[in-house]
Amino acid sequence: MTIRTEAFKTWKLSAPIILGELTQMALGIIDSIMAGSISYRHLAAAALVNSVMNIPFVLGFGMTMSVSQTVSMANGRRDSLKVSHYLYNGFWLCTISAIIIALVLNFSKNILFHLGQDTEVAALGVTYLQIMGWSIIPMMMFIGIKQFTDGLERTRTAMLLSIAALPINIFINWLLVYGNWGFPRLALDGAGYGTLITRILILLIFIVILFVHPFFGRYMAVRKKQWTLQWHTIKELLHIGVPSSLQAAMESGAFAVSGILIGTLGAVQLAAHQIAISCASLAFMVSWGLAQGGSIRISNAWGRNNWKDIAAIGKSTLLSGICYGISGVLFFVFFRNLLPLAFNNDAEVMALASVLMLYAAVFQISDATQAIGVGLLRGVKDVTVPTIYIAIAYWVVGIPMGCLMAFTFKMGAAGMWIGFVSGLTMSSVFLNNRFFKILKRNAN
Repeated sequence: MTIRTEAFKTWKLSAPIILGELTQMALGIIDSIMAGSISYRHLAAAALVNSVMNIPFVLGFGMTMSVSQTVSMANGRRDSLKVSHYLYNGFWLCTISAIIIALVLNFSKNILFHLGQDTEVAALGVTYLQIMGWSIIPMMMFIGIKQFTDGLERTRTAMLLSIAALPINIFINWLLVYGNWGFPRLALDGAGYGTLITRILILLIFIVILFVHPFFGRYMAVRKKQWTLQWHTIKELLHIGVPSSLQAAMESGAFAVSGILIGTLGAVQLAAHQIAISCASLAFMVSWGLAQGGSIRISNAWGRNNWKDIAAIGKSTLLSGICYGISGVLFFVFFRNLLPLAFNNDAEVMALASVLMLYAAVFQISDATQAIGVGLLRGVKDVTVPTIYIAIAYWVVGIPMGCLMAFTFKMGAAGMWIGFVSGLTMSSVFLNNRFFKILKRNAN
Protein backbone atom coordinates (compact mmCIF):
# COMPACT_ATOMS: atom_id res chain seq x y z
CA MET A 1 0.00 0.00 0.00
CA THR A 2 1.28 3.49 -0.85
CA ILE A 3 1.29 6.39 1.57
CA ARG A 4 -1.32 8.10 -0.61
CA THR A 5 -3.64 5.08 -0.50
CA GLU A 6 -3.37 4.77 3.27
CA ALA A 7 -3.92 8.49 3.72
CA PHE A 8 -7.08 8.28 1.60
CA LYS A 9 -8.42 5.38 3.68
CA THR A 10 -7.78 7.24 6.93
CA TRP A 11 -9.38 10.45 5.64
CA LYS A 12 -12.39 8.45 4.41
CA LEU A 13 -12.85 6.94 7.87
CA SER A 14 -12.05 10.20 9.66
CA ALA A 15 -14.23 12.57 7.61
CA PRO A 16 -17.53 11.64 9.31
CA ILE A 17 -15.80 11.70 12.73
CA ILE A 18 -14.44 15.16 11.96
CA LEU A 19 -17.79 16.49 10.76
CA GLY A 20 -19.53 15.00 13.78
CA GLU A 21 -17.02 16.54 16.19
CA LEU A 22 -17.21 19.90 14.43
CA THR A 23 -20.97 19.96 14.84
CA GLN A 24 -20.68 18.98 18.53
CA MET A 25 -18.15 21.79 18.99
CA ALA A 26 -20.47 24.09 17.07
CA LEU A 27 -23.13 23.62 19.76
CA GLY A 28 -20.87 25.42 22.23
CA ILE A 29 -19.89 28.06 19.70
CA ILE A 30 -23.56 28.71 18.91
CA ASP A 31 -24.13 29.34 22.62
CA SER A 32 -21.18 31.77 22.66
CA ILE A 33 -22.35 33.60 19.54
CA MET A 34 -25.96 33.95 20.67
CA ALA A 35 -24.92 34.96 24.19
CA GLY A 36 -22.32 37.35 22.80
CA SER A 37 -25.02 39.11 20.79
CA ILE A 38 -26.56 40.19 24.13
CA SER A 39 -23.31 41.59 25.59
CA TYR A 40 -19.62 40.83 25.82
CA ARG A 41 -20.12 40.01 29.52
CA HIS A 42 -22.46 37.17 28.53
CA LEU A 43 -19.76 35.99 26.12
CA ALA A 44 -17.17 36.19 28.90
CA ALA A 45 -19.49 34.21 31.22
CA ALA A 46 -19.82 31.47 28.59
CA ALA A 47 -16.02 31.44 28.28
CA LEU A 48 -15.59 31.17 32.06
CA VAL A 49 -18.04 28.27 32.34
CA ASN A 50 -16.42 26.45 29.40
CA SER A 51 -13.01 26.83 31.05
CA VAL A 52 -14.26 25.43 34.36
CA MET A 53 -16.14 22.56 32.67
CA ASN A 54 -13.31 21.50 30.40
CA ILE A 55 -11.13 19.89 33.03
CA PRO A 56 -13.69 17.45 34.52
CA PHE A 57 -15.43 16.89 31.18
CA VAL A 58 -12.34 15.78 29.29
CA LEU A 59 -11.54 13.32 32.07
CA GLY A 60 -14.79 11.58 31.19
CA PHE A 61 -14.36 12.12 27.47
CA GLY A 62 -10.96 10.44 27.54
CA MET A 63 -12.61 7.46 29.20
CA THR A 64 -14.89 6.99 26.18
CA MET A 65 -11.87 6.52 23.90
CA SER A 66 -11.27 3.09 25.39
CA VAL A 67 -14.52 1.91 23.78
CA SER A 68 -13.46 2.57 20.19
CA GLN A 69 -10.01 1.08 20.80
CA THR A 70 -11.24 -2.20 22.31
CA VAL A 71 -14.11 -2.53 19.82
CA SER A 72 -11.73 -1.93 16.89
CA MET A 73 -9.25 -4.50 18.24
CA ALA A 74 -12.02 -7.11 18.65
CA ASN A 75 -13.39 -6.25 15.21
CA GLY A 76 -9.91 -6.79 13.73
CA ARG A 77 -10.04 -10.30 15.20
CA ARG A 78 -13.60 -10.80 13.85
CA ASP A 79 -14.93 -11.39 17.38
CA SER A 80 -18.51 -10.02 17.28
CA LEU A 81 -19.31 -11.44 20.72
CA LYS A 82 -16.51 -9.43 22.30
CA VAL A 83 -17.56 -6.33 20.35
CA SER A 84 -21.05 -6.50 21.87
CA HIS A 85 -19.57 -7.09 25.32
CA TYR A 86 -17.31 -4.03 25.03
CA LEU A 87 -20.30 -1.91 23.94
CA TYR A 88 -22.31 -2.75 27.06
CA ASN A 89 -19.48 -2.36 29.57
CA GLY A 90 -18.15 0.76 27.85
CA PHE A 91 -21.57 2.40 27.76
CA TRP A 92 -22.09 1.98 31.51
CA LEU A 93 -18.56 3.13 32.27
CA CYS A 94 -19.27 6.29 30.27
CA THR A 95 -22.63 6.80 32.00
CA ILE A 96 -21.24 6.43 35.52
CA SER A 97 -18.35 8.78 34.69
CA ALA A 98 -20.81 11.35 33.33
CA ILE A 99 -23.02 11.25 36.42
CA ILE A 100 -20.01 11.80 38.69
CA ILE A 101 -18.85 14.75 36.57
CA ALA A 102 -22.33 16.32 36.53
CA LEU A 103 -22.63 16.07 40.31
CA VAL A 104 -19.16 17.57 40.85
CA LEU A 105 -19.97 20.53 38.59
CA ASN A 106 -23.29 21.19 40.30
CA PHE A 107 -21.93 20.99 43.83
CA SER A 108 -18.98 23.25 42.94
CA LYS A 109 -20.92 25.92 41.03
CA ASN A 110 -19.88 28.72 43.43
CA ILE A 111 -16.24 28.25 42.43
CA LEU A 112 -16.95 30.84 39.73
CA PHE A 113 -16.87 33.53 42.45
CA HIS A 114 -13.43 32.44 43.69
CA LEU A 115 -11.42 32.61 40.49
CA GLY A 116 -10.65 36.32 40.48
CA GLN A 117 -13.16 37.01 37.73
CA ASP A 118 -15.47 39.97 37.13
CA THR A 119 -18.32 39.57 39.68
CA GLU A 120 -21.07 40.19 37.12
CA VAL A 121 -19.52 37.67 34.74
CA ALA A 122 -19.36 35.04 37.49
CA ALA A 123 -22.98 35.67 38.49
CA LEU A 124 -24.16 35.25 34.91
CA GLY A 125 -22.39 31.90 34.68
CA VAL A 126 -23.62 30.06 37.81
CA THR A 127 -26.93 28.65 36.54
CA TYR A 128 -25.47 28.11 33.08
CA LEU A 129 -22.74 25.95 34.66
CA GLN A 130 -25.36 23.82 36.43
CA ILE A 131 -27.42 23.27 33.28
CA MET A 132 -24.38 22.47 31.15
CA GLY A 133 -23.19 20.10 33.87
CA TRP A 134 -26.37 18.02 33.59
CA SER A 135 -26.10 18.06 29.80
CA ILE A 136 -22.82 16.14 30.08
CA ILE A 137 -24.77 13.00 31.03
CA PRO A 138 -26.67 12.56 27.72
CA MET A 139 -23.64 13.82 25.81
CA MET A 140 -21.25 11.21 27.22
CA MET A 141 -23.84 8.45 26.82
CA PHE A 142 -24.10 9.52 23.17
CA ILE A 143 -20.30 9.55 22.81
CA GLY A 144 -20.06 6.09 24.36
CA ILE A 145 -22.33 4.68 21.65
CA LYS A 146 -20.54 6.79 19.04
CA GLN A 147 -17.18 5.28 20.03
CA PHE A 148 -18.71 1.85 19.53
CA THR A 149 -19.89 2.67 15.99
CA ASP A 150 -16.58 4.43 15.23
CA GLY A 151 -14.67 1.35 16.37
CA LEU A 152 -16.63 -0.65 13.80
CA GLU A 153 -15.63 2.01 11.21
CA ARG A 154 -19.32 2.91 10.89
CA THR A 155 -18.73 6.61 11.40
CA ARG A 156 -21.56 8.16 9.35
CA THR A 157 -24.35 7.36 11.83
CA ALA A 158 -23.09 9.62 14.62
CA MET A 159 -22.11 12.26 12.07
CA LEU A 160 -25.66 12.52 10.69
CA LEU A 161 -27.12 12.76 14.18
CA SER A 162 -24.64 15.47 15.13
CA ILE A 163 -25.53 17.47 12.03
CA ALA A 164 -29.24 17.12 12.82
CA ALA A 165 -28.54 18.49 16.31
CA LEU A 166 -27.43 21.89 14.96
CA PRO A 167 -30.77 23.22 13.64
CA ILE A 168 -32.54 21.77 16.69
CA ASN A 169 -30.14 23.57 19.03
CA ILE A 170 -30.34 26.84 17.12
CA PHE A 171 -34.15 26.78 17.15
CA ILE A 172 -34.42 26.01 20.89
CA ASN A 173 -31.81 28.68 21.63
CA TRP A 174 -33.77 31.16 19.52
CA LEU A 175 -36.84 30.45 21.65
CA LEU A 176 -35.16 30.50 25.06
CA VAL A 177 -32.21 32.91 24.72
CA TYR A 178 -34.27 35.72 23.20
CA GLY A 179 -37.75 34.81 24.49
CA ASN A 180 -39.44 34.34 21.11
CA TRP A 181 -42.95 32.88 20.59
CA GLY A 182 -43.94 33.70 24.15
CA PHE A 183 -41.15 31.70 25.79
CA PRO A 184 -39.29 33.31 28.72
CA ARG A 185 -36.16 35.29 27.82
CA LEU A 186 -33.49 33.29 29.66
CA ALA A 187 -30.39 34.73 27.94
CA LEU A 188 -27.31 32.57 28.67
CA ASP A 189 -29.34 30.06 30.70
CA GLY A 190 -31.59 29.57 27.68
CA ALA A 191 -28.55 28.52 25.66
CA GLY A 192 -27.78 25.95 28.36
CA TYR A 193 -31.29 24.51 28.26
CA GLY A 194 -31.12 24.40 24.46
CA THR A 195 -27.95 22.31 24.61
CA LEU A 196 -29.39 19.99 27.29
CA ILE A 197 -32.62 19.32 25.38
CA THR A 198 -30.76 18.79 22.10
CA ARG A 199 -28.34 16.29 23.62
CA ILE A 200 -31.18 14.26 25.17
CA LEU A 201 -33.02 14.09 21.84
CA ILE A 202 -30.06 12.88 19.77
CA LEU A 203 -29.14 10.30 22.44
CA LEU A 204 -32.64 8.79 22.32
CA ILE A 205 -32.56 8.65 18.53
CA PHE A 206 -29.12 6.98 18.58
CA ILE A 207 -30.33 4.28 20.99
CA VAL A 208 -33.30 3.52 18.73
CA ILE A 209 -31.00 3.25 15.69
CA LEU A 210 -28.75 0.86 17.57
CA PHE A 211 -31.64 -1.55 18.15
CA VAL A 212 -33.42 -1.31 14.78
CA HIS A 213 -30.65 -0.88 12.18
CA PRO A 214 -29.76 -4.18 10.43
CA PHE A 215 -26.00 -3.50 10.54
CA PHE A 216 -25.97 -3.64 14.35
CA GLY A 217 -28.27 -6.71 14.47
CA ARG A 218 -25.48 -9.23 15.10
CA TYR A 219 -24.31 -7.30 18.17
CA MET A 220 -27.81 -6.81 19.54
CA ALA A 221 -28.74 -10.47 18.94
CA VAL A 222 -26.16 -11.70 21.47
CA ARG A 223 -26.95 -9.13 24.14
CA LYS A 224 -28.61 -11.60 26.53
CA LYS A 225 -25.29 -13.41 27.00
CA GLN A 226 -22.78 -10.63 26.33
CA TRP A 227 -24.44 -7.70 28.09
CA THR A 228 -23.10 -8.38 31.56
CA LEU A 229 -20.88 -6.12 33.62
CA GLN A 230 -17.57 -7.86 34.27
CA TRP A 231 -14.76 -6.43 36.34
CA HIS A 232 -11.95 -7.74 34.11
CA THR A 233 -13.55 -5.96 31.13
CA ILE A 234 -13.92 -2.74 33.11
CA LYS A 235 -10.25 -2.99 34.10
CA GLU A 236 -9.29 -3.46 30.44
CA LEU A 237 -11.27 -0.37 29.50
CA LEU A 238 -9.78 1.59 32.39
CA HIS A 239 -6.25 0.57 31.36
CA ILE A 240 -6.74 2.59 28.19
CA GLY A 241 -9.34 5.04 29.46
CA VAL A 242 -7.58 6.39 32.56
CA PRO A 243 -4.32 7.42 30.81
CA SER A 244 -6.35 8.75 27.86
CA SER A 245 -8.44 10.78 30.31
CA LEU A 246 -5.33 12.15 31.99
CA GLN A 247 -3.82 13.05 28.62
CA ALA A 248 -6.94 14.89 27.52
CA ALA A 249 -7.38 16.53 30.93
CA MET A 250 -3.81 17.80 31.06
CA GLU A 251 -4.08 19.30 27.60
CA SER A 252 -7.55 20.79 27.95
CA GLY A 253 -6.82 21.61 31.57
CA ALA A 254 -3.85 23.69 30.50
CA PHE A 255 -6.07 25.65 28.13
CA ALA A 256 -8.81 25.94 30.77
CA VAL A 257 -6.42 27.20 33.46
CA SER A 258 -4.94 29.64 30.96
CA GLY A 259 -8.45 30.93 30.23
CA ILE A 260 -9.10 31.44 33.95
CA LEU A 261 -5.76 33.25 34.35
CA ILE A 262 -6.59 35.45 31.37
CA GLY A 263 -9.95 36.20 33.03
CA THR A 264 -8.07 37.87 35.91
CA LEU A 265 -6.90 40.45 33.37
CA GLY A 266 -10.47 41.59 32.69
CA ALA A 267 -13.62 40.75 30.72
CA VAL A 268 -12.29 42.21 27.46
CA GLN A 269 -9.19 39.99 27.48
CA LEU A 270 -11.27 36.93 28.39
CA ALA A 271 -13.86 37.61 25.67
CA ALA A 272 -11.09 38.03 23.05
CA HIS A 273 -9.43 34.84 24.26
CA GLN A 274 -12.77 32.99 24.00
CA ILE A 275 -13.15 34.07 20.39
CA ALA A 276 -9.64 32.93 19.45
CA ILE A 277 -9.78 29.67 21.41
CA SER A 278 -13.21 28.82 19.98
CA CYS A 279 -11.87 29.17 16.43
CA ALA A 280 -8.67 27.27 17.27
CA SER A 281 -10.69 24.51 18.96
CA LEU A 282 -12.91 24.21 15.91
CA ALA A 283 -9.83 23.82 13.72
CA PHE A 284 -8.41 21.26 16.17
CA MET A 285 -11.46 19.03 15.72
CA VAL A 286 -10.21 18.17 12.23
CA SER A 287 -6.83 17.10 13.64
CA TRP A 288 -8.51 15.20 16.45
CA GLY A 289 -10.86 13.41 14.06
CA LEU A 290 -7.94 12.48 11.81
CA ALA A 291 -6.03 11.20 14.85
CA GLN A 292 -9.05 9.17 15.93
CA GLY A 293 -9.42 7.65 12.47
CA GLY A 294 -5.73 6.75 12.35
CA SER A 295 -5.91 5.34 15.87
CA ILE A 296 -8.90 3.12 15.04
CA ARG A 297 -7.20 1.78 11.91
CA ILE A 298 -3.95 1.13 13.79
CA SER A 299 -5.84 -0.60 16.62
CA ASN A 300 -7.49 -2.85 14.03
CA ALA A 301 -4.08 -3.70 12.53
CA TRP A 302 -2.67 -4.19 16.04
CA GLY A 303 -5.42 -6.73 16.70
CA ARG A 304 -4.13 -8.59 13.59
CA ASN A 305 -0.48 -8.08 14.70
CA ASN A 306 0.28 -6.47 11.32
CA TRP A 307 3.14 -4.01 11.91
CA LYS A 308 3.60 -3.31 8.22
CA ASP A 309 0.10 -1.84 8.08
CA ILE A 310 0.67 0.01 11.37
CA ALA A 311 3.75 1.71 9.89
CA ALA A 312 1.99 2.70 6.67
CA ILE A 313 -1.08 4.03 8.49
CA GLY A 314 1.03 5.96 11.01
CA LYS A 315 3.29 7.64 8.47
CA SER A 316 0.43 8.59 6.16
CA THR A 317 -1.67 9.98 9.02
CA LEU A 318 1.20 12.12 10.31
CA LEU A 319 1.87 13.47 6.80
CA SER A 320 -1.81 14.33 6.46
CA GLY A 321 -1.66 16.17 9.78
CA ILE A 322 1.32 18.26 8.66
CA CYS A 323 -0.47 19.23 5.45
CA TYR A 324 -3.61 20.16 7.36
CA GLY A 325 -1.57 22.20 9.85
CA ILE A 326 -0.01 24.23 7.05
CA SER A 327 -3.44 25.01 5.62
CA GLY A 328 -4.55 26.06 9.12
CA VAL A 329 -1.67 28.52 9.37
CA LEU A 330 -2.72 30.20 6.12
CA PHE A 331 -6.41 30.28 7.10
CA PHE A 332 -5.87 31.98 10.46
CA VAL A 333 -3.44 34.53 9.04
CA PHE A 334 -5.70 35.56 6.16
CA PHE A 335 -8.99 35.61 8.12
CA ARG A 336 -7.78 36.90 11.51
CA ASN A 337 -9.75 40.15 11.16
CA LEU A 338 -12.97 38.57 9.86
CA LEU A 339 -13.49 35.62 12.23
CA PRO A 340 -14.06 37.76 15.37
CA LEU A 341 -17.00 39.48 13.65
CA ALA A 342 -19.09 36.33 14.14
CA PHE A 343 -18.86 36.65 17.94
CA ASN A 344 -18.97 40.29 18.98
CA ASN A 345 -18.80 43.84 17.64
CA ASP A 346 -16.96 45.51 20.51
CA ALA A 347 -13.97 47.26 18.91
CA GLU A 348 -11.54 46.56 21.77
CA VAL A 349 -12.46 42.87 21.94
CA MET A 350 -12.18 42.44 18.17
CA ALA A 351 -8.78 44.16 17.99
CA LEU A 352 -7.28 41.88 20.63
CA ALA A 353 -8.94 38.77 19.17
CA SER A 354 -7.37 39.45 15.76
CA VAL A 355 -3.91 39.54 17.41
CA LEU A 356 -4.56 36.25 19.22
CA MET A 357 -5.57 34.68 15.89
CA LEU A 358 -1.95 35.09 14.75
CA TYR A 359 -0.75 33.03 17.71
CA ALA A 360 -3.43 30.46 16.89
CA ALA A 361 -1.96 30.32 13.38
CA VAL A 362 1.54 29.68 14.73
CA PHE A 363 0.57 26.53 16.63
CA GLN A 364 -1.58 24.89 13.95
CA ILE A 365 1.09 22.42 12.76
CA SER A 366 2.16 21.47 16.31
CA ASP A 367 -1.48 21.17 17.40
CA ALA A 368 -2.30 18.81 14.53
CA THR A 369 0.78 16.61 14.84
CA GLN A 370 0.65 16.25 18.63
CA ALA A 371 -2.99 15.11 18.42
CA ILE A 372 -2.01 12.54 15.82
CA GLY A 373 0.96 11.41 17.92
CA VAL A 374 -1.38 10.69 20.85
CA GLY A 375 -3.79 8.79 18.59
CA LEU A 376 -1.10 6.66 16.93
CA LEU A 377 0.36 5.64 20.28
CA ARG A 378 -3.08 4.84 21.67
CA GLY A 379 -3.64 2.58 18.67
CA VAL A 380 -0.69 0.41 19.73
CA LYS A 381 -1.89 0.54 23.37
CA ASP A 382 0.98 2.79 24.47
CA VAL A 383 -0.66 5.25 26.86
CA THR A 384 1.42 5.56 30.04
CA VAL A 385 4.65 7.20 28.82
CA PRO A 386 2.75 9.60 26.48
CA THR A 387 0.81 10.78 29.54
CA ILE A 388 4.11 11.74 31.20
CA TYR A 389 5.27 13.53 28.05
CA ILE A 390 2.07 15.56 27.88
CA ALA A 391 2.33 16.47 31.57
CA ILE A 392 5.84 17.83 31.05
CA ALA A 393 5.01 19.68 27.82
CA TYR A 394 1.97 21.50 29.17
CA TRP A 395 2.48 21.87 32.90
CA VAL A 396 6.26 22.13 33.20
CA VAL A 397 6.83 24.16 30.02
CA GLY A 398 3.58 25.57 28.57
CA ILE A 399 1.76 27.03 31.59
CA PRO A 400 4.89 28.48 33.33
CA MET A 401 6.06 29.99 30.04
CA GLY A 402 2.62 31.53 29.47
CA CYS A 403 2.46 32.98 32.98
CA LEU A 404 5.97 34.41 32.61
CA MET A 405 5.08 36.15 29.37
CA ALA A 406 1.57 37.22 30.41
CA PHE A 407 2.28 38.60 33.89
CA THR A 408 6.03 39.16 34.31
CA PHE A 409 6.59 40.59 30.84
CA LYS A 410 3.11 42.21 30.80
CA MET A 411 2.06 40.67 27.47
CA GLY A 412 -1.43 39.82 28.73
CA ALA A 413 -3.47 37.21 26.86
CA ALA A 414 -0.89 37.08 24.05
CA GLY A 415 1.71 35.89 26.57
CA MET A 416 -0.44 32.92 27.56
CA TRP A 417 -0.71 31.99 23.89
CA ILE A 418 3.08 31.90 23.62
CA GLY A 419 2.88 29.26 26.34
CA PHE A 420 0.38 27.31 24.21
CA VAL A 421 2.81 27.29 21.29
CA SER A 422 5.71 26.09 23.48
CA GLY A 423 3.74 23.25 25.08
CA LEU A 424 2.17 22.00 21.86
CA THR A 425 5.49 21.95 20.00
CA MET A 426 7.27 19.97 22.72
CA SER A 427 4.37 17.53 22.98
CA SER A 428 4.39 16.92 19.23
CA VAL A 429 8.12 16.20 19.10
CA PHE A 430 8.08 13.83 22.08
CA LEU A 431 5.01 11.83 21.02
CA ASN A 432 5.83 11.29 17.36
CA ASN A 433 9.44 10.42 18.14
CA ARG A 434 8.20 7.71 20.51
CA PHE A 435 5.82 6.26 17.90
CA PHE A 436 8.61 5.88 15.35
CA LYS A 437 10.88 4.28 17.96
CA ILE A 438 8.16 1.69 18.64
CA LEU A 439 7.82 1.07 14.89
CA LYS A 440 11.56 0.54 14.55
CA ARG A 441 11.62 -1.85 17.49
CA ASN A 442 8.81 -4.01 16.12
CA ALA A 443 9.96 -3.94 12.50
CA ASN A 444 12.95 -6.12 13.37
